[in-house]
Amino acid sequence: MLSRLARPAAAAALRRGLATTAQNNAKVAVLGASGGIGQPLSLLLKNSPLVSRLSLYDIAHTPGVAADLSHIETRANVKGFLGPEQLPECLKGCDVVVIPAGVPRKPGMTRDDLFNTNASIVATLTTACAKHCPEAMICIISNPVNSTIPITSEVFKKHGVYNPNRIFGVTTLDIVRANTFVAELKGLDPARVSVPVIGGHAGKTIIPLISQCTPKVDFPQDQLEKLTGRIQEAGTEVVKAKAGAGSATLSMAYAGARFVFSLVDAMNGKEGVIECAFVRSEETESPYFSTPLLLGKNGIEKNLGIGKITPFEEKMVAEAMSELKASIKKGEDFAKNFK
Repeated sequence: MLSRLARPAAAAALRRGLATTAQNNAKVAVLGASGGIGQPLSLLLKNSPLVSRLSLYDIAHTPGVAADLSHIETRANVKGFLGPEQLPECLKGCDVVVIPAGVPRKPGMTRDDLFNTNASIVATLTTACAKHCPEAMICIISNPVNSTIPITSEVFKKHGVYNPNRIFGVTTLDIVRANTFVAELKGLDPARVSVPVIGGHAGKTIIPLISQCTPKVDFPQDQLEKLTGRIQEAGTEVVKAKAGAGSATLSMAYAGARFVFSLVDAMNGKEGVIECAFVRSEETESPYFSTPLLLGKNGIEKNLGIGKITPFEEKMVAEAMSELKASIKKGEDFAKNFK
């Protein structure tokens, strides 16, 4: 059932974002807008008629990024905000907040190595969100997502404004990669391929459900294992290829925009919008888990769960549990002690 439901294929949401004429009044903030992901993400958001106001925040260069984007002939009103004292103003009245802020991975680093720096950044920024736009949809890109989502949840709980249906770890890049790699191997149009990716957003916690791919595809076991490994380590592939000059910024900006457009479409009343994201979950023994989600006006309308999976996929889910739980606990413990 899932793969049939999950038809909105790879590029569909992005195309919708560039072509929809629905209510089109989303007020979106990007926190970390001057960075490697933040700039191309902001460009894609500025390009969309779904967005009426684009608030850009960072600790450096945002006036320049905002000035540059404001010259683009689309109707989104762009404003730059610089430094912590301007953050409350940036967030006021926002419907969606996207957070790509933080340090990128360098060769030899795991996503977990980013924890100490990025955990503090995410805790600080989400504290401001809890105070100044507690009703907004919060979309976290900052790694390690397996820990930064629990941090966000704990921060919102602390301020008494926690709603698990409005906090998303953006794992869309894993889906985008899975769609692309499957399409390459099978000679298909990647825009028509849809592979749900469940679990988390690091290494072996990334679990592509090739068995639920639309259209249906089959691979011999050795090729399936190689493909799965490539999807799980695709971020490292980019980090190595950039040789110290950054991580996956452009593809992540595309994936982040795709997720935001899907979310805004659903908030505008479009039905049947499905995306995977790392969220509070009761689908497995892990308290947070990514599965296909039916999105609606108030965020998560329904968690569609894992669905029917193969023994190979079941084994991956089982093997991801200990790492997922450890990353989640690490995030929760950090948030509890964060002042």
